[in-house]
Parts: sequence; C-alpha cells; structure tokens
Amino acid sequence: MIQRTLFSAEHDAFRDAFRRFVDREIAPFHAQWEEQGYVDREVWRKAGANGYLCPTMPESCGGAGADKLYSVVQMEELARGGFTGIGFGLHNEIVAPYLLHYGTPEQKERWLPRLASGELVGAIAMSEPAAGSDLQGIQSTAIRQGDGSYLLNGSKTFITNGWHADLVIVVAKTDPAAGAKGTSLLVVERGMQGFAYGQRLKKLGLKAQDTSELFFDNVRVPADNLLGGPALENRGFACLMEQLPWERMQIAVTAVAASEAAIGWTVEYVKDRRVFGQPLASFQNTRYKLAELQTEVQVARVFVDRCLELVLMDQLDTATASMAKYWTSDLQCKVMDECVQLHGGYGFMWEVPITRAYADARVQRIYGGTNEIMKEVISRAMGLGGGR
Repeated sequence: MIQRTLFSAEHDAFRDAFRRFVDREIAPFHAQWEEQGYVDREVWRKAGANGYLCPTMPESCGGAGADKLYSVVQMEELARGGFTGIGFGLHNEIVAPYLLHYGTPEQKERWLPRLASGELVGAIAMSEPAAGSDLQGIQSTAIRQGDGSYLLNGSKTFITNGWHADLVIVVAKTDPAAGAKGTSLLVVERGMQGFAYGQRLKKLGLKAQDTSELFFDNVRVPADNLLGGPALENRGFACLMEQLPWERMQIAVTAVAASEAAIGWTVEYVKDRRVFGQPLASFQNTRYKLAELQTEVQVARVFVDRCLELVLMDQLDTATASMAKYWTSDLQCKVMDECVQLHGGYGFMWEVPITRAYADARVQRIYGGTNEIMKEVISRAMGLGGGR
C-alpha cells in the first residue's frame, strides 16, 4: 500500500494520545449512548480539558494554534472506531472557524475560549423542513428592530449537536426580498426567550448523535450577536459558500477512514468464518471482492490526502472538494454494502460493527449537500450550465 506522507511525527504522537482518550472516555460508553440517543455532556468537558476541542483555533482564543491535520487525526480515529455520536468535528472545524473567520474581536473573545474548554457546545442551523441542500430556499427570517436587535422566526431540522448546543449559528433572511443576498448569520444562545429545542430525531444511523429540531418564535437576538457585526449583514450566503469546501472535505476524510476500518473488520472475519469446512477467505469471490474494495479505497485515500495538502495551502477549490465528497461517500456506501454481504447473517446484527457502520454511512451521501448537488457544482465548474 502507498505510504502516507501527510503527517509529521507530532501528528502521530497526537494520534496516539487521542486514541488513548477514545479508548478510555468514548469506546466503553458509545453503545450506551446509542441507546439513549445522545452522548453524555461530560465527554465534552473532558475533551476540552485534554485539549481536544478547537485545537486549530489560535492560542489567544483558547486553542492550540495547530494545523487542520490535528483535527483530521481526530476525525479519522473516531470514524475508524465507529464512534459516530461524537460531534467534535462540527464543533471544532465548522462552528469555531465561522466565529474565527467572520466574528468581531469581541465575539471571538466571548465565545471561542468557552467552545475550546467544552463549557459551550456549538451547532450550526442551516437545514429547514423545506430547505436542505438548497440554502437559498430557507424561510427563517430575522428582521431588524428599532433598537438594532433582530426578531428571529422559523425552524431548523437535522441539526447536529442540536440538543446539547449552547451556541447555534443560525442562517436566516435579514432582507427576505433580496433572496440569497439578504441572508445573515446570527448567534443564538441557550436561554434566549422563544428559542426552543425540539425532539431528538430518531435516525437510521448515527444513533448516538443528538440530531434535533430547533424552533425560533420571536427570538430577540441582540445586535451584538449578528456574526461579523454590521459589515456582514446580508452577506451570510457568501460566508457559507466560502466554508462549504472544508466541510465537504471533512465528510470525505471520515468516508475513507470508515471504509478502511470496514475492510479491516471484514478481512479478520473472513479469515475466521468457516463455510463448507474451509475459511471464507479461501474462496476466490471473497478474495477478489476485498481486493477490489481495497484498491478503490486506496485510490480514494491518495486523492483525499492530496486534497488535504491543498487545504493546508488554502488552495482547495469548491469543485474538487465536491468531487471528494461525492466520490468517497458513494464509495463508503458501496464498501459497507459489500462488507455486510461478506459477513452474511452476522452483517445484519446490530451488535456487529459492520452493521452499525452500514447504517451510519448512508447519510454521508446526503448531508453537506447531496451528491446530486455535488455533481451540479462540478458540472458548472466545467462550464456546463444548469437549469434556470
């Protein structure tokens, strides 16, 4: 197999330390968290105390000033263990970067250190019941009032970390007549009057992840909570577009790591499982199928690692990130399906890791923008016009 050259010795040491944290603080409890539908809040505080939250944020903001590969290490280790309930990735590499890149100095000082410590759990609320991948179709409104505050109304759904969230970046129309050009990002905090947490949604997979509905009924959001202040009013859509490539790369990172893990579990299973008096691994179909999957995942690994190099150089374009997201998540679902088949009846039992990985994988082709949307983005970058 092609040796990875992406990580330094420091990254490897961080991986070892984080793996020990996972083995101690996550692995023994994850099955219980799947049953209850959310992870215990204590794991967030422990992660913060150990420096595993917001590591790429500047030291002045409570982080470690590390490069994004440290967060990639975390994503890979959680994906390889099937620990899909842990929402560190969104908290560390979506919510916190929005505050860092677009927040005012006061906003950064106010929220980032508390996200890094685990005092606050962060979420971002984009999707609505009638607007998923098409962010231009959101209906939530935040109308400026005479005192400068915003009156927020609407609802959001499929919100990762939504039930635990203390701080939610909400996408809303501050100028509804202007369409996408009238979109802003507002920071809503737990306890604001009219802000309500809906039910924790029961999902096909990701059962330990606290995915929730959020409701906003005349929530008065202070002017100080408009992300970026007046300079970014009605510019939220542009901010979203700037951050989506990195979000989509995170999906690709987890897709490849989860696929590698699934192949590893399956190789061990087919060596031990006996059919007609001989190991399942001795059958040509088994060997060839796993060889095919290993080859495809190796190709994906090389591509994703190259994309991560581009991320570090701030050179990853939207179309390439979309390619990585769509290709690897499609491949992940293929790998999981083939590996379930090789597990036979055991591949249908929830206590077997491949079964849970199969269920967890399906959403990868949907969130971060559906794979159909990814193909639209790619085709437009090729100069191929879309509809309207």
